[in-house]
Amino acid sequence: MKILDGGFGRELARRGAPFRQPEWSALALTEAPDIVKEVHLDFIRAGAEVVTTNNYAVVPFHIGQERFDNEVKDLVNIAVMQAKQAVKESGQNVLIAGCLPPLFGSYRADLFQENEAEKLAKPIIETLAPHVDFWLAETQSCLKEVETIHALLPNDHRDFWVSFTLQDELKLEQPLLRSGENIQQAAEMIIRLGAKAVLFNCCQPEVILKAIITIKSLLPDGIEIGAYANAFPPQNNEATANDGLDEVRTDLNPALYLKFAQEWKEAGATLIGGCCGIGPEHISELSKFFK
Repeated sequence: MKILDGGFGRELARRGAPFRQPEWSALALTEAPDIVKEVHLDFIRAGAEVVTTNNYAVVPFHIGQERFDNEVKDLVNIAVMQAKQAVKESGQNVLIAGCLPPLFGSYRADLFQENEAEKLAKPIIETLAPHVDFWLAETQSCLKEVETIHALLPNDHRDFWVSFTLQDELKLEQPLLRSGENIQQAAEMIIRLGAKAVLFNCCQPEVILKAIITIKSLLPDGIEIGAYANAFPPQNNEATANDGLDEVRTDLNPALYLKFAQEWKEAGATLIGGCCGIGPEHISELSKFFK
């Protein structure tokens, strides 16, 4: 079992870092980079063995096209340097995941533009490449974006992890990506791309268990499975990550989150952390139990 970190944006906001829509967690990179480092450190102190660079919102969807064009490499560099500094100060053997975010907005597979993806992804990848231990394409809503991003990565044999976000509809007969694509299609792509791990994130913990069970039966040995849920109420098909600050569930305390994590582990997950609204206190609970 490997423990991942938790949600970054809400943790920045909770500590008083500059945090507003639409910039989201990108705002702290220039206005409060020390707080970015401290959030990484607190997740490590809580037991995280992997931290993900805080460049999730460094895309035009959040910071605007003009600022992206002018500052993308500077902002991503700040993000990766804060992660590296936190790992150094911790003295722990912690891996750094290079965040490959949804390029056109969270949850919105319908906004993906294949012909525009390279010009957005390339500067992010080039800036992260000298510093990260592996790649994490996270909160992915559709298969085409994952394939497009993977094709742009350097051929240096670093591990590639993919994390999908699922529809928050508990009554579905089978779990679906936000695009409507199913878990079998996702598994086929994971195998084809040679990904080291497949995870599910930024969706309700209640919808993840069925996805883990389904994909576990479709994957060969050697591909790890993981989960890091959010603490949001269900998000509908029109939701995006910058249409307002969603309330965070009051019931999803560390003890309840651990119960979900125990079910994920029993179903085959070996990588567990948290997404939006899941803080160091949740990661500490996971670490104390699993470690």
